[in-house]
Amino acid sequence: MAKVDPNLGLSYGWTLGESGWKDGMDANLKRLGAVVGLSVKDRDLGAPPASPSEGDRYLIPAGATGVWSGRAGQIAVRTAGAWEFYVPRVGWLCFIEDEAVLSVYKAAGWSAGVTI
Repeated sequence: MAKVDPNLGLSYGWTLGESGWKDGMDANLKRLGAVVGLSVKDRDLGAPPASPSEGDRYLIPAGATGVWSGRAGQIAVRTAGAWEFYVPRVGWLCFIEDEAVLSVYKAAGWSAGVTI
């Protein structure tokens, strides 16, 4: 039975030949691709863009609509033609591309950011 690490939420500890390994590893690789070296296009877009590209990432603001509704503060990633969502952990850093700032996730949410 796989375990889950407390930092990135990655699964590990499968026994050799255990069923589910493929799905678990696919999820791990998608999570790593989504959150390691985190850079997002925007953090105040209130609805998903009409024509996102594969790999596009956004921070979801409060009051977002559509499939982003109810996911404020989360990271939305366009993967395989669909949106996937990740809940950030305290201490994660994110570059906000349209603002050219580096933001940190704190218990109260994403910081205003520091210009770099």
